[in-house]
Amino acid sequence: MKDLFDVKEFGAVGDGISIDTRAIQQAINACHEAGGGYVVLAGGTFVSGTIFLRSNVYLQVNPSATLLANPDIGDYPDGTHYNRYVNEKDMDKCFIYAEDAENIGVVGQGEINGNAESFPNLGSIYRPMMMRFLRCRNIHVKGLRLYNSTAWTTAFLDSENIWCEGLDIRNDKRYNGDGLDYDGCKNVFVSNCKILGTDDNLCLQASSKDFPMKNVHISNCHFTSICAAVRIGLKSVGDISNVAIHNCTFENVWREGIKIECTEGGSITDIVAQGLVMRNVSRPIFIILNNRLDVIGSSIGLDEMPAIGTLERITLTDIIAVDDEEMRKTHYRFTDDVMGCPSFSGIRVDACKPYPIRDLTIRNMAYTFIGGVKKEDIPNEYPEVWDLRNNHPEKVSENYYPTWSRATFMDIRCVDRLVLDGMKLHAKYEDTRESYLLDNCNTLKMDILEY
Repeated sequence: MKDLFDVKEFGAVGDGISIDTRAIQQAINACHEAGGGYVVLAGGTFVSGTIFLRSNVYLQVNPSATLLANPDIGDYPDGTHYNRYVNEKDMDKCFIYAEDAENIGVVGQGEINGNAESFPNLGSIYRPMMMRFLRCRNIHVKGLRLYNSTAWTTAFLDSENIWCEGLDIRNDKRYNGDGLDYDGCKNVFVSNCKILGTDDNLCLQASSKDFPMKNVHISNCHFTSICAAVRIGLKSVGDISNVAIHNCTFENVWREGIKIECTEGGSITDIVAQGLVMRNVSRPIFIILNNRLDVIGSSIGLDEMPAIGTLERITLTDIIAVDDEEMRKTHYRFTDDVMGCPSFSGIRVDACKPYPIRDLTIRNMAYTFIGGVKKEDIPNEYPEVWDLRNNHPEKVSENYYPTWSRATFMDIRCVDRLVLDGMKLHAKYEDTRESYLLDNCNTLKMDILEY
């Protein structure tokens, strides 16, 4: 039985100019109808618009091949679902798409290039995501170079049994330069990936109560981000749980290393991160429990301010975070979007007083911060987290505000059963703020050494 389908046999040219969309799709359809196999791109640059994967089909991009996004937005039809953030319709279209499919993959040692500089076309808003998988099972994305997406690199939605392995992701040409994004997925395995981008490198989210995000394994990865490296939440209508992050490195992350945001009424529980090495990460740890409804960054379908959810059983251990002279600078996304600076940095944990975070452990962490901030140079007032369903001040502590830290190393508020064990803190330059602040915390153990 034939299980290798060369796209050139279906009329693909692979000269970097001719449009091969139809030929690639015909090969996929033939492979599917034959019972499955590999659709092979080899020996050329294949220009294509939207490709629809089907069950039992693996798209294989060989080392000699590049799959290049057609610069003409007219080659990207509707019918590829949508981006699940409000007011971000410009990312609704998609380059590689699968829906209700199983036993599928995008694999090989070749390159998929999103042709970022070509979008949006004149008169169009659209910037196609590189890959989107909706309600799929048994997905493999392996071995590839995923470069220059013009929006997110991947979106895995309401899917299960997902393996992303050995990927080199570089998404640094446009805003929304995410790497691996998962929403409402279960049984996710990410390993041996290198991700660089202008937005969050890896996201775990739950925009629906019907599809929890759970059973996630992240290991042996390297992250570089203008925004956050690993973000858990923000979109958190549903529940996120059972996440293990191990043996990862972080370098030049201008906002957060590990960022956990329970913001839309769901729950985030049972998270372990262990064996992390960070260099030049503005906020190694950022955790917030609050409620939020905004014109940017909220889940589609969230029509009213949610209740405050639950965030508990978080363990972060065996972490080294070190700043060098680079961190004395203010860092930007592109030219004018400030991401981080010394007064922004440090560990920050915050919640609303009646709704504390529970069972947070940070253990065996060595944090060398650049320092150099004068207390008189930051505002005196520091807002609290409020339940936004009720009357509240205009300025509240939330996901993107305040943009400064009261303490040199750690500012932790409203945690019940907090453990800080084996914390070693050092500032390279004198910093006149409080070293650390613990407000409204029930602290079970505190072992902190500053030197």
